[in-house]
Amino acid sequence: MVIPPFQQEMPKSLSRICLITPDAYYDGLIENAVRTALDAGIRWVQYRRKGINRRQLCHEADRLRDLTAKFGATFIVNDYVDIALVVGADGVHIGQDDLPLAEARRIVGDKIIGVSTHSLTEAAEADRGGANYIGFGPIFHTSTKDAGLPKGPDAVTIILKAVSIPVIGIGGITSDNVAAVFRAGCHGVAISSGIFRGEITNNVKNLLYNTINY
Repeated sequence: MVIPPFQQEMPKSLSRICLITPDAYYDGLIENAVRTALDAGIRWVQYRRKGINRRQLCHEADRLRDLTAKFGATFIVNDYVDIALVVGADGVHIGQDDLPLAEARRIVGDKIIGVSTHSLTEAAEADRGGANYIGFGPIFHTSTKDAGLPKGPDAVTIILKAVSIPVIGIGGITSDNVAAVFRAGCHGVAISSGIFRGEITNNVKNLLYNTINY
């Protein structure tokens, strides 16, 4: 097992599996789906939602904040710093086209900030800029988000040598391949379809089982 050379520890409120909410479960079903995953052991939820207005985003985020709080789970809002603050989220996750990291930090203070990265340069910039963690990928092929060609688990080792903050692998990760991502040195993984496609409870339990030794 590879032990990542972290100089900065992962925020204690973050677990090793981050659930990313999928568009397929919306229209009133997302809360039940997330509740099922929380019941099965998920303790980190990232709310990602495309194609709706900000009023709806705020409403859904507020409901999911209440739900995750009941389970003592960390709740991160994707993209929208203002909505993260309004609903009392634990932090925000931003992409390369979102609000700059320095501005996001100025707004959210000491809340958690994660940054999506797809290259060594982006990862190093996020580290220097004060991110708490980076998401790196796609590790494997994914249809959830168009983020380029799969990089493979071996690419993680290069990133780990260049940054001092935790690296979260993302992209096409399932219970069948999650062990390879942890062997490469990732502190955690972010998963959407690998949890929500099929039977949620079994998917989560299999992921947790395959994570226990890393």
